[in-house]
Amino acid sequence: METDYGAAGLPAGVRSRRVENGNGLSMHVLECGFDDEDRPCVLLLHGFPELSYSWRRIMPVLAAAGYRVVAPDQRGYGGTTGWDGNYDGDIASFHLFNLARDALGLVTALGQRSVAAIVGHDFGSPVAAWCALLRPDAVRSVVLMSAPFGGPPRQGSAMQSAGAVMADSLAALRPPRKHYQLYYSTRAANGDMKDCPQGIHAFLRAYFHIKSADWKQNEPIALKSWAAEELAKMPRYYIMDLAKGMAETVAQEAPSPAEISACAWLPDHQLRVYSGEFARSGFQGGLQWYRSVWDPQGNAQLQMFFGRTIDVPCCFIAGKSDWGIHQSPGALQAMAASACTDFRGIHLVEGAGHWVQQEQPARVSELLIEFLAQTN
Repeated sequence: METDYGAAGLPAGVRSRRVENGNGLSMHVLECGFDDEDRPCVLLLHGFPELSYSWRRIMPVLAAAGYRVVAPDQRGYGGTTGWDGNYDGDIASFHLFNLARDALGLVTALGQRSVAAIVGHDFGSPVAAWCALLRPDAVRSVVLMSAPFGGPPRQGSAMQSAGAVMADSLAALRPPRKHYQLYYSTRAANGDMKDCPQGIHAFLRAYFHIKSADWKQNEPIALKSWAAEELAKMPRYYIMDLAKGMAETVAQEAPSPAEISACAWLPDHQLRVYSGEFARSGFQGGLQWYRSVWDPQGNAQLQMFFGRTIDVPCCFIAGKSDWGIHQSPGALQAMAASACTDFRGIHLVEGAGHWVQQEQPARVSELLIEFLAQTN
């Protein structure tokens, strides 16, 4: 047993172990339904700032439906080792192609030629999408959660210059603002969050709260364009005040003791799994994913596949109160209309914000099982 997560524990039937993925990582994985190797496999990929633990309520339900369910700590996170956590380290190892290689390498290491589905949430969503786009022989279906996939970037597009233009236009607003992904790419971001005045546990409590349906101000709308005035319609945790870091930003909306006590989907002893892991490892491993978005070499790799589609069955699941649905204007529409040729629908879950599989695990499990029954 790799870890039992202390007082938080793991659901009955979920085990923790370590798997060498063949791509330089010793991956800490949670696994359920492992008693029969002939079961179809479902791979669950978390986002930021999360862990394999984020799938704890989904895994036993999928296993009871007949699946072998595997959730790794991805590169840069949790108990997985073999990655470079230095800001000035090898950013290429965090390019989407290599993150997809991590996931597909794990599938092979588990003795599987293919998986019934890869399910990706938040930043796990583009990893799942690229696995399906690049290797439809190994990925029989894909579920994208919270982050729509609009297709490979157009050839000739320059993310660095686009980021600079966006930064300038947001800074010109009154009051001046900045995009959270550009902030996450700065050298200061890791320390701002890891060493924040309120402490890492209180920071994460506020961060999870403000992006959930518990924060009633989350009423997402579609954005018309990437214009600064449109982006600024999103909450401050997306389009931040220029002079503030993320820890200071979310502290302004920290939940009350009563709200914390009422948070059944993430009680304090379970939040300590996250705060304990990130206090130990820091956030830089996850932040490298954001830095790689703006790296010209990584973007050039993706552009080679401009026009290529996801051809295996695909659906999209998100919380109805999740601004992540709309943070990339046009992506939701492009996913359904052109990026996926066998698109099976958009499901917006009531009573959930960004952390949909934690906030509403029963409904998400139901949707996943229905989708898997239709596609495998």
